[in-house]
Amino acid sequence: MHADDTVARPPLLRELLLVAGLFVVYKAGRLLATGRTDEAFADAHRVRGWERSLHLPDEGTVQAALLHSDTLVHLANTYYATVHFPATVAFLVWLYLRRPAHYVWARRVLALVTAAALVGHLAFPLAPPRLLPGTGLVDTGRVYGPTVYGAHPATDALANQFAAMPSLHFGWALMVAVGLIATTRSRLRALWLLHPLLTLLVIVGTANHYWLDAIVATALLCVALAVVRPPHRTATSSARLRGHEPAEPPVRELPGLVGAGR
Repeated sequence: MHADDTVARPPLLRELLLVAGLFVVYKAGRLLATGRTDEAFADAHRVRGWERSLHLPDEGTVQAALLHSDTLVHLANTYYATVHFPATVAFLVWLYLRRPAHYVWARRVLALVTAAALVGHLAFPLAPPRLLPGTGLVDTGRVYGPTVYGAHPATDALANQFAAMPSLHFGWALMVAVGLIATTRSRLRALWLLHPLLTLLVIVGTANHYWLDAIVATALLCVALAVVRPPHRTATSSARLRGHEPAEPPVRELPGLVGAGR
C-alpha cells in the first residue's frame, strides 16, 4: 500500500493561507536586503574569484551559445520569467491532490530551503553577473526581453536584485524533480531532472546567476532533505523490507469438502 493512501489530505484553506503567508514573508524579507549596493558588488567580485579558483566554467560560455539566436535568448528569458513559480505551484497542487503525505513533506522541504535562502540573501547580498561590469556579459532580459526586474536595482520596489545566492530558481526546480521522481512510478521519471538542468542553463545563460548560486542551493536542499523525513511506509511495506512477511491467515476448509480429493 502506498504511504499516501493512509494519510488524510490537509485542510485546503489552511494550506492556502500557509503557503501564501510564507510567500509574503519571503518577499518582504528579500526587500529588507535592498540598498546594500557596495556590499553586493564586492561580494560579486569575491564569487567570481572563488569560481576561478575552483576552475568552474565562465558564465559567458553558456551565454555565448544563447546569443547565437535572438529567438533562443527570448525563449530563455521567457522561461526564467514565467516557469519558476507556476511549475512549483503545479507540483504542490498535484501532490496535494494525489500524494497528500508527500505534499506535506515537499512543502516542509521547500519552506526550509526558502527560509535558509532568505538568511543567505540578508547575510550575503550579491549582485548578479548581468550587473557586474567588466565581465562582457549581457543583461539579456533588458536587451531582448522579457524581464522581471526594474532598470535600476537600487530603486526596484518589486524585487531584490542583490539576492542572487542561493538561487531559488534552481533550488525549487531541483526539488520539483526530486519530488516527482519520488512519487511517480514511470520508468522514465528520471527525465524530470531535465527541468533543473534547463533551469540551470537558463539562469546562467541569462546572467542572472553564477554557478555557485546553484551549487549553494543544491547544498541547502540536501540538508533540508536530510532533516525533513519523507513519509513513512505502511507496516506491511516496512515488514517486507525487513524480511518479515506478515503471517498468512489460516485456510479454513468448508464443510462437506473435508477430505475431498484425498
